[in-house]
Amino acid sequence: MLTKKRALGVVTAVTLSASFLASCTPGGGSSDGTVTLNLATVNNPQMKDMEKLKSVYEADHPGVKINFQVMEESDLRSAVTADVASGAGQYDVVTIGAYETPQWGANDWLVDLTSFDDDAEYDAKDILPPVREALSHKDKLYAVPFYGESSILMYNKQVLDKAGVKISDHPTWQQIADAAAKVKTADSAGICMRGKPGWGDLFAPLTTVVQTFGGNWYDEDWNATVDTPEWKEAVTFYKKMLDDSGESDPVSYSFNECLTALKEGKVAMWADASVAASILEADDSPVKGKMGYAHMPVDKTEESGWLWSWNLAIPKSSKNQDAAEEFVKWATSKEYINLVGTKLGWSLVPPGSRASTYELPEYQKAAAAYAPITLDVMQSVNPEQPGVDPQPWVGIQYVSIPEFQDVGNQCAQLVADYLANRTSIDSALEKCQSIAQKAGDAHKD
Repeated sequence: MLTKKRALGVVTAVTLSASFLASCTPGGGSSDGTVTLNLATVNNPQMKDMEKLKSVYEADHPGVKINFQVMEESDLRSAVTADVASGAGQYDVVTIGAYETPQWGANDWLVDLTSFDDDAEYDAKDILPPVREALSHKDKLYAVPFYGESSILMYNKQVLDKAGVKISDHPTWQQIADAAAKVKTADSAGICMRGKPGWGDLFAPLTTVVQTFGGNWYDEDWNATVDTPEWKEAVTFYKKMLDDSGESDPVSYSFNECLTALKEGKVAMWADASVAASILEADDSPVKGKMGYAHMPVDKTEESGWLWSWNLAIPKSSKNQDAAEEFVKWATSKEYINLVGTKLGWSLVPPGSRASTYELPEYQKAAAAYAPITLDVMQSVNPEQPGVDPQPWVGIQYVSIPEFQDVGNQCAQLVADYLANRTSIDSALEKCQSIAQKAGDAHKD
């Protein structure tokens, strides 16, 4: 269990910056009785859509104001971890991942949302079972999904067709590297991949590459296995592919940067979160109708997609828990999904959270290019053993121990230095091995 003392130790290095990021209008009631809910969320398009639509909620709830604080992914994690672990109460609603939710629920840091099951209109049973399971601890629900995802390969069919390149539904990484080299031009990269330091940035896709190449973070006895031939092969492959065909400065790219590059025609392919497909197929997207989608590339495994969800949770330290629960219900409801569809476009509906979403005729039509493959991948991946060898935790692109956030961030910086030619692969992996082993030692026996 992640105690408050251990959690504060995990975020010691970022506490000052996180405190700065967390500075905001205090929650609670004003002199006129208005309740302001402070919501910390990630700088992703779906969350920006929620911010656009908050006026609809506020109009129906005149005594409530929603104050969005949108941050980059790594900044959000630092700020929210520091706030929730310390009980500071800066936020009433937090956007957290499947990694944090069960650990924080076990520590009694989050409001138990299992009572949502009793609300027939909310219909919590409609939440996709794998996603709900990832957000539960001892059968109690501690967050609800705003959207769920796996990872897939996305490619511009027009660009690849022009170069005579064909992509199968189940490609290998070597096939994708070869294809990227063929379609790279002086004005366009062949492939974009995350390189920005962070356990949820660079290491989200890179961990899945390591796993399909036969490596992993730990063996079954919690011995770190970073300084192994499998890791070296995978990370060296990743760098060579980017050196040969990727963006010129990979360490400055993560989700949003690759998304923009693909939409603007500056890159031909991208392997990342399946939720991006809804943005690429939006009515205002310049590549709408031009995209193809495939399973995440593999090497030694049958699948290599991840399983993730961005979720809304309520810290126990919130002073506005009742109002926060009402807003969280609204933002993750069938009503909200229909609101997005009618107001913003059906291709922008948050995917991967509710089974009923995939039964809506409007969504089926708008998401025909990517909805079936998204569900297929989410149902095909194996969080218990995503790689070649068994592992002592459940999770794909992360290790579900409290120390991993810090381990992943430190190791991602080391690998980013390697991608940027500031260090060698052997030095990066040797140092990462030592960092990972210290965390693994705490979980032996």
